[in-house]
Amino acid sequence: MSIRSYKYRIRPNAQQQRLLGEMLSGFCALYNAGLQQRIEAYRRRGITLRASQQNAELTAIRAAEPDGIGRWSYSALGWVLRRLDQTYAAFFKRGRGFPRFRSAARYHSATYRFGDGLTIGKDHRLKVLGVPGGIKVVWHRKLPENGRRGTAILSRQQGKWYVIFSVEAEYAECCGTGTVGIDLGLNSLIATSDGETVKAPRLERKAHKAQRRRHRALARCQKGSKRRSKAKARLASGAAKIARQRRDHLHKLSRSLVSRYRSIAFEDLNMAGLRKGLFARSIHDAAWSTLVQFTTYKAESADASVVLVDPRGTSQNCPSCGTIKAKKLSERRHCCDCGCELDRDIAAAKIVHQRAFENGPRHGPQSPSQRNAA
Repeated sequence: MSIRSYKYRIRPNAQQQRLLGEMLSGFCALYNAGLQQRIEAYRRRGITLRASQQNAELTAIRAAEPDGIGRWSYSALGWVLRRLDQTYAAFFKRGRGFPRFRSAARYHSATYRFGDGLTIGKDHRLKVLGVPGGIKVVWHRKLPENGRRGTAILSRQQGKWYVIFSVEAEYAECCGTGTVGIDLGLNSLIATSDGETVKAPRLERKAHKAQRRRHRALARCQKGSKRRSKAKARLASGAAKIARQRRDHLHKLSRSLVSRYRSIAFEDLNMAGLRKGLFARSIHDAAWSTLVQFTTYKAESADASVVLVDPRGTSQNCPSCGTIKAKKLSERRHCCDCGCELDRDIAAAKIVHQRAFENGPRHGPQSPSQRNAA
């Protein structure tokens, strides 16, 4: 059994959209009130409140405001306090970044337990407690019939509304045969040990001029004006479009890899370090870690495997004789004295394949993938 998320666009009418906005504003106010209560309890009496203690007060709060926060689901309100508790836990874990009060303009999601305050009606519309009528859902794909639905998140993004279902089910998918090594790059997004390359789409680069124009338009607007809010929304919409295109491309590429191979090897790159270097912008645009993540959960569902190997020297070693052939970054061909001549990225992909599957000297896998829920 594994867990996957299914995201659907919903189209509330004007009244429903207004009420959903009021719901998020109410949840934001509850989050801030819970944070203030925790701060005052510790400051005055040295007491650290927990989510369970604050959750016990919800019944009285809802009874005191039946036309306000009392309109919404009890479990959804409990998730707001649980989110605050998780924020505190993260603060204590990292030792910095004390929880801050949230602005209603930046509070964009509400979590429900499916069947408690949020259900799907017989007319396939979304039913939300406190919102009259059913909300139209764009069902672009079916939910698993035998899956167990856990949480449902109502989300507002760039003025559009979405619902995200968390579903636990058995996902039986097919995979290919054979093994492959994958080299991740910037000119070619991937190069395989079979000699195939996929060009990097460079979506952010293509949209860079348009985004710069939107940035300049935003900078010219007066703070607090309606024109500024519209310019800000256009900028956010452009960034969201780039993200959607990137995810779509990586979903299709990862599905293609799993459909053709049973075992797939990637380099175990230090993404956090690479994103701080000279090519940080291009590495963000390539989204290597997202590709590995998508391939891993698709491989899990298809009974395939993903292996991560040590990336050191993959572009410097010769795949034929194993000797070290040092190359500058500008050199895009691998030419060795043994007669091996290949594209640099394909040669690196062959080294990745050797380290993962051929078990030659110093070619053992760095770490096999863990079977995580999607």
